[in-house]
Amino acid sequence: MTRVKGGTVARARRKKVLKEAKGYFGSKHRLFKTAHEQVMHSGVYAFRDRKQNKRNFRKLWITRINAGCRENEISYSRFIDGLNKAGVTVNRKMLSELAIDNKDAFSDLVTIAKDALAGKAYTPKTVAASKEETVKEVKAVEKKAPAKKETTTKKAPAKKATTKKEEK
Repeated sequence: MTRVKGGTVARARRKKVLKEAKGYFGSKHRLFKTAHEQVMHSGVYAFRDRKQNKRNFRKLWITRINAGCRENEISYSRFIDGLNKAGVTVNRKMLSELAIDNKDAFSDLVTIAKDALAGKAYTPKTVAASKEETVKEVKAVEKKAPAKKETTTKKAPAKKATTKKEEK
């Protein structure tokens, strides 16, 4: 039986692993075996840390909200409870942005939460129309004033460019 050499395929596979290991320290970017081990571990770490990243950001947002709440003399847990009782749904990312950038809006939310904890019902000043209502309003406006029909005009035939010889 003849010998089959897998040189090109094996070399391509090894080059791909070494390319992924570019920038690793020591033999981890030079030698195939150690590079392959490190690339496999790196994939596991990346998969795990994509999940942990979400947890870390949520912890950061909660810390920022808590700091903003403490400035307004309320605890984080009572603030969130008050917002839930008031029926205000704002995610923690946006609450943390408000606590950092827009302290007035955040303090308004704190007063809403405090009022809800005291038993007062929260009613928004301006109620946004639901999507179905806005669609109905748009259709009603279209029925009253139909859109103008666009008339297309034919373009005049373009004049041929005359050269200096033809003019003489």
